[in-house]
Amino acid sequence: MESCFNNSKLKSAIECMLFVSQEPISAAQMAAALETDEPAIEQAVYDLILDLGQRGLQIVRVAGGYQMCTRPEYSDACQRILVPQNQKLSRAAFETLAVVAYRQPVTQPEVESIRGVDSSGVMKKLLERGLIKEVGRKQTPGRPILYGTTSKFLEHLGLNDLSELPDIDSLAVDKIRELEAQQELFTNGEIVAAITESEPEMADAC
Repeated sequence: MESCFNNSKLKSAIECMLFVSQEPISAAQMAAALETDEPAIEQAVYDLILDLGQRGLQIVRVAGGYQMCTRPEYSDACQRILVPQNQKLSRAAFETLAVVAYRQPVTQPEVESIRGVDSSGVMKKLLERGLIKEVGRKQTPGRPILYGTTSKFLEHLGLNDLSELPDIDSLAVDKIRELEAQQELFTNGEIVAAITESEPEMADAC
């Protein structure tokens, strides 16, 4: 597909799209919007990443697409002028989310069996926040709902796909919490600084 954009204009257009987008944008989406092919987009993104160098903004690959965000070393400066929009998850929510992430597709009773406590309220909150979703029904009596993680879950933790999840062990929940604390995203076109692990208390339960 021949484009009316040269590489320089492609980089400028891509930079604008990434800046205003609330979600990661795939190379295919950018190629369709700019009427060019994906290799040209990938090359332009690569060149743009080099252009940004050590500036305050960076382009990262997340949830199968690209997103512009702030560099972690400047999160403190951002926090001083902005109110964080990404509310951190409670310990119970992290535990539930970790079970779903590593055991998916999984039913609510299975989650509760692993955690040893009722998880209906936490599951509901995770559904409302778009971090998990219904993915089908288990072919057993009663056909209970099966749950799995979403692309928003990947975006929330700054992962490209599930293969980047930490190895499952006793520290998995803490590692997932650390990923969330480090992840910085753009929301509604504004920088959202992550809540860092230096804070003594976690935010209210989700």
